[in-house]
Amino acid sequence: MSKVYFIGAGPGDPELMTLKGRRLLDEAQLVIFAGSLVNPEIVKGLKAEVHDSSGMSLDEIVGLMSRAAEEGRTVARLHTGDPAFYSAISEQIERLRALGIEYEVVPGVSSAGAGAAVLGQELTIPEVSQTVVITRLEGRTPVPETERLRDLAAHRATMVIFLSVSMIERVRDELLHGYPPDTPVAVVEKASWPEERVIYGTLGEIAGAVNAAGIKKTALIFVGEALRASREATGRESRLYSRDFRHGYRR
Repeated sequence: MSKVYFIGAGPGDPELMTLKGRRLLDEAQLVIFAGSLVNPEIVKGLKAEVHDSSGMSLDEIVGLMSRAAEEGRTVARLHTGDPAFYSAISEQIERLRALGIEYEVVPGVSSAGAGAAVLGQELTIPEVSQTVVITRLEGRTPVPETERLRDLAAHRATMVIFLSVSMIERVRDELLHGYPPDTPVAVVEKASWPEERVIYGTLGEIAGAVNAAGIKKTALIFVGEALRASREATGRESRLYSRDFRHGYRR
């Protein structure tokens, strides 16, 4: 019996895939990819049998993977971004474990990292924010009561909000329970894709800007004071490279 590899395809740009992920994808004999999200360029020219999972149920996906693994064929299950965030691999892994099928998760570049790169900045600025919260607004998928957006907003940390841009007014209203209206916000649509767009604004005005741009999906919302660093100097510097900061490599 062979192994199933859950591979992060990265945010969109085919070059933002790890070398290991690319190698395993090229070597696989069965590839199942999230066709509604993964850039189709990534699966072009593969020698493997290729299936788009966007119209498939969990039973169908696991059935394909398990049959191929039992036949000794290597399986690549390709998910967008990094499988650690909102990839729905957990339920697939539970099924594979129950069937005694070995699996491995291969990390990818998250759209959160790609979005920060598009903004050209670090999300953790000394004395401004040292915490990044990755979350989403409750939609058809519920969110635990202790993780409501309004409660997380009380910390005023840097926040990266997935899967919520279609509810931008609700996002704004929830965040205003913690962040001031003039807090910087950046919305990055399809980070690293050719059609990538970035909308800047304040928390108070961002909903109008997003609606005017017609952005409804496949976008991240970045919030927090650290976002000012992409547009203006903060004057904050890490102690790491200060000439009077001593550590094991520099005295």
